Amino acid sequence: MSDEAASTAHEVPIYDDKAHIRGTLDISSAEWITSTEDEDQKGVEIAFVEEYILMRNGAEPEGPVLVFTQAEWDAFVEGAKDGEFDEPW
Repeated sequence: MSDEAASTAHEVPIYDDKAHIRGTLDISSAEWITSTEDEDQKGVEIAFVEEYILMRNGAEPEGPVLVFTQAEWDAFVEGAKDGEFDEPW
């Protein structure tokens, strides 16, 4: 495999179903919201942009942003309600 092909293969993983929006989704006008229980506002933040739900670390707002479809978000919320992410202890 050439160096160029190897480089390209690592930039866009084949499992990345949102590659088509990377670099094109404008999040500059996103209105980030946090939990009302998060007094220092350094926890998880979410925003709704176009048909996507965004999530980021409020302590590092310039860091990576996770992008979810509505179906993915619904599955996450249902899992949280069902205790799928609760600590085992």
